[in-house]
Amino acid sequence: MSDMWTKYFNKKKLAISDTARRAKSLKFCYAFLLPYAVLFITFSILPMINSIYYSFTNFNILEKPDFIGMRNYINLFLQDEVFQTAVKNTFLIAVITGPVGYIMAFIFAWLINELPKWIRTLVVFFFYVPSITGIVVLQVFQKLFADDAYGWLNSWLLKTGLTSSPITFLTDPKIVMKVIVPVILWQSLGAGFLSFVAGLKGIDKSQYEAGYIDGIQNRWQELWFITLPNMKPMLLFGAVMSITQAFNVCDVPKTLAGYPSTDYCARTIVTHLFDYGFTRFEFGYASAIATVLFLTMIICNKIIQALLARVGH
Repeated sequence: MSDMWTKYFNKKKLAISDTARRAKSLKFCYAFLLPYAVLFITFSILPMINSIYYSFTNFNILEKPDFIGMRNYINLFLQDEVFQTAVKNTFLIAVITGPVGYIMAFIFAWLINELPKWIRTLVVFFFYVPSITGIVVLQVFQKLFADDAYGWLNSWLLKTGLTSSPITFLTDPKIVMKVIVPVILWQSLGAGFLSFVAGLKGIDKSQYEAGYIDGIQNRWQELWFITLPNMKPMLLFGAVMSITQAFNVCDVPKTLAGYPSTDYCARTIVTHLFDYGFTRFEFGYASAIATVLFLTMIICNKIIQALLARVGH
């Protein structure tokens, strides 16, 4: 038994010494990485650790944090009804703009891959423009769905006699999410769609020729056994961007439905965090919301990575 443990620890020592020797030989590479590492630790890791610590405190930024244990989390999950609405809305948006938007972006990129270059450029522009002109697009939709008779859609409905009074698209709790979700979906397609288009154009055409020689018989087998395995980095990037955008929705509900929205009908987790952090200055409670959001995104990312690992197998 002792010999077994001795062999085990000797292997560990050899592995550690080998790692240390490799690190020493690559010290110049680590020196080049140092500036990024310092910035990443300073502006990402340390704020995350501070947020987790403050989530266990009562902290209003003006007074010293008062440690209160799990009280913020208990209040968040058991007493905060608005947070429950925010979770429901966020997961509704995440389900639609996450998997649905992700799949739509890939399918559209795949379908236009063989089109002439100028048509492909127009389609890419259509999908990507909301990502780079977000506030402008939101102002257009705000004018389009305005609740009064001067709103573009309401004005058209009144002129054509399809309605006798303006429809409250942005204040009616039964309608507002039906307006917001398609806008968020369109905005979420941009980055993933662009990466998918680039990934499809980067696949070596000879792989398809070799695949057909080896027995691939149709486009679906081509997609599953050649295209998707070659695009795993782009698929992972698109998945991370999709999840990040889905769970960080804030500007669209605030701009279109107002802040706060009617009966908090368009409240999301991030707008709830924004409310407690920058309106009420309850930073301890806001940190608890941020911690829950962070853990949820980590879990979703792990699930997506596990699913993508099976692609092509």
